[in-house]
Amino acid sequence: MNKRTISIIYELSDPQKEITLQSLAEQFQVSQRSIRNDLNEVNDLLRENHLPQLQLKKGGLVIRENEFSEILSLLSGEDYYSYKLSKEERKYIAAALLVSSQGYITLSSIADTLFVSRATVINDLDEIKAYINDSNLEVISHANKGLRVEGLESDKRLFLLKNSAAQSRESRERDAGHLPADTAGEYVTVQAGNRIVIQKILYEQEHVYQSFLTDDSFQKILTYLGIMVNRNLQGEYMEVRRKNDNSRYPMAQDILKYISQYCHINTTEDEMQFLSELLCLARYMKGKTRKNNSVKVQMITRQFIGRISEELGINLNRDYDFFENLSNHLESVFSGAPAAYPENPVIAEVIEENPEIMEAVEKEIHIIRQYAGREITADEQAYVAVHVCAAMERMKNKEVAFHVIVACHAGIGTSQLLLEKLKTHFNFQIVDIISAHEARNLDQGQADFIISTVPLKGCKMDYVVVSPLLSDEDYIRVGNKIDALRDSRHLPSRIGEEKLTAKGLLERIAPIVYEKVPEEAEELLRALRREIRTYFNQSAEADAEIFAPYLHHLLTETHIQLDVECTDWKDAVRKSAEKLLELGYIEERYIDAMIKNIEENGPYIVLSEGFAVPHEGVDQGSVKVGMNLIRLKEPVPFGAEEYDPVRFVCCLSAVDHKTHLKAFFNLVNMLRDGEFKRRLEACTAPREAAEVIEKYEYSLS
Repeated sequence: MNKRTISIIYELSDPQKEITLQSLAEQFQVSQRSIRNDLNEVNDLLRENHLPQLQLKKGGLVIRENEFSEILSLLSGEDYYSYKLSKEERKYIAAALLVSSQGYITLSSIADTLFVSRATVINDLDEIKAYINDSNLEVISHANKGLRVEGLESDKRLFLLKNSAAQSRESRERDAGHLPADTAGEYVTVQAGNRIVIQKILYEQEHVYQSFLTDDSFQKILTYLGIMVNRNLQGEYMEVRRKNDNSRYPMAQDILKYISQYCHINTTEDEMQFLSELLCLARYMKGKTRKNNSVKVQMITRQFIGRISEELGINLNRDYDFFENLSNHLESVFSGAPAAYPENPVIAEVIEENPEIMEAVEKEIHIIRQYAGREITADEQAYVAVHVCAAMERMKNKEVAFHVIVACHAGIGTSQLLLEKLKTHFNFQIVDIISAHEARNLDQGQADFIISTVPLKGCKMDYVVVSPLLSDEDYIRVGNKIDALRDSRHLPSRIGEEKLTAKGLLERIAPIVYEKVPEEAEELLRALRREIRTYFNQSAEADAEIFAPYLHHLLTETHIQLDVECTDWKDAVRKSAEKLLELGYIEERYIDAMIKNIEENGPYIVLSEGFAVPHEGVDQGSVKVGMNLIRLKEPVPFGAEEYDPVRFVCCLSAVDHKTHLKAFFNLVNMLRDGEFKRRLEACTAPREAAEVIEKYEYSLS
């Protein structure tokens, strides 16, 4: 509600005064249409508070009931409109209005928004244009339409980011008006609708990646993400960026993954690239020590998935995406207070249609509650249930194949990103990849349906809208579309010939590299990965998945010792880590930290009967990802009740929350097979044990 509307309310609050549309238009020097819009805003406020609404009679006479004066108590005494803007503030806000506008904007519109005269805006215009032009942007004038700004999307975003900081600085420096620091920024809508959600996502990913931004950099990235969300909601996306691998890309990818899901936007590979560049330029705190519990969260996630699988009678233990997505989500549950999730009709619909899954989650949530140290809210449980639903959809979708067209709103990088995700989880035959605007030219029968990153206007074919990152909500949407098609058309399965992918090729090469040059394997595979990805025209998004070592890559013959003598569980933990210490995978303090972790948190590291995986956070002395397995000559108790005594201890050194994930995931699934542990028991040499591990790991795929 702008100041003019508030002033109109005060005018109307005098019951003796006859007021018409024309008199208000003349008083405020705007059109009667603008006054009608203001009155509609007033009526919205009256309706929300159950007060009689204004009525327009013949001649534009504004009729209000006696209760109208009660609206005055709803108006804030101090807000953005309670003081006069300085010339600098007018420049900042007018410039932001121009740059953030999707099309032309008139001088009168700017004047109305700032509540100044059109003449004032004209007097300011040269300075406004110069200010915008300094950022590689150009202000274009049109006699009948007004003004608009031309330039690259990245330059517009950077301008809005700079401008937001300038507005905040100006409002802090002046004493008059008592304007809150970020009010001006919110006024010109450069912040996202749900700032709390974005702030929490950024905070979580700081902890996941152990990269803690300084306060200034945190606010800058937070403001940028708000700008990005609003621009995406307007249909404005980042231009094509030159692909440049950098250390912050994985962090940018995960930040946008969750923002895309919770803020209901579609993101692109170019958005990820640009955000990663901003993260590289940001400043980080040095020497900040916070315990990273990623591996602990992953172990608890495995326990929860196992119990949910038993409860539902469906084996979800082998769904790697379920494990990765849920463990990433639970990072937020364990990181602090409950998240302020925005209202999401998809979530509500999923829960309503799957009451048995929600019931199972509620029954087993105590596993998560125990380690979170607090109650898990209904919203948090609902999001956990959605992860379970998505895992069940993936199981169903592996059983059927359809002909599908992929439609993207952005460039080739985004379409490849989506394509890789689809090929990983569905038996789809991808008929074609098209731009979204081409969809209207398609006829029925060219494919079973379209998967698009944006709504398709004028399209004759069935389609489903998803994010390029394929969130859990998207899996459910696609699954619902498949179910509807199967029910209505009884389509046969049409599975075609399997094609070699970048991931498949790396999986064939990696064992040879690890066998021939184990110490140089990671560096060599990193170089091979880049070349293979380029050849397959694949996005960098899949890097972490195709490069993550398998269990048998980490537990080679040299990383297994049999029949080790140990006096107690502490001794077992120390001896399981000796090889990693000797080879430089960990520092001495890592061993002490593992023992302290078990003393403080209990024996949750005992994952299966007789099998423990001690570990610590990535900032506690781990240098390189690795594992070392010992088989004890005589088992020792860890205090794990039904799982004691422990015969095998596998020390894990994790350097981040992701690289070890595939190996750990496969280990837990192998431990569910009693024969696997019996075979390890029967081994007489480390080489034989390594062969058993490799054989059973390949049997999982």
